[in-house]
Amino acid sequence: MGFGYSSTDVGEIVFNTGMVGYTETLTDPSYSGQILTLTYPLVGNYGVPNPESKDEDGIPTYFESGKIQVRGLVIHELSLVASHWNISMTLDEWLYNEKIPGISGIDTRALTKKLREKGVMMGALAVSDKEIDEEEIKKKLSS
Repeated sequence: MGFGYSSTDVGEIVFNTGMVGYTETLTDPSYSGQILTLTYPLVGNYGVPNPESKDEDGIPTYFESGKIQVRGLVIHELSLVASHWNISMTLDEWLYNEKIPGISGIDTRALTKKLREKGVMMGALAVSDKEIDEEEIKKKLSS
């Protein structure tokens, strides 16, 4: 199931095996331009804190940078209910606001195993309410 923003993006597929910290991981500049796979089975359950929150030096309080750095997000299950004392929005809302597509329902552990065994791979992530143009995706992957 697609969530976040409807778009088609291409990038290197990478993974993170952390159990918590998806907000920090998504804003980590080391993942810039990549499609990120999270192996923890349920993501989004504590929502997203206020992205505008900064400390006295102007550094984001809850994030590694001022914006989402990844080009797309791949997860096993998106929590449709988020609860935390500091929640500002859901993960789905945050990705939509930042124009980042996400997909759930993927066996992320099997994907991660394949990435470990085969090495670096490029991938495409397409989220749309309409039919997805596979030829367009193939062109993006080959360019």
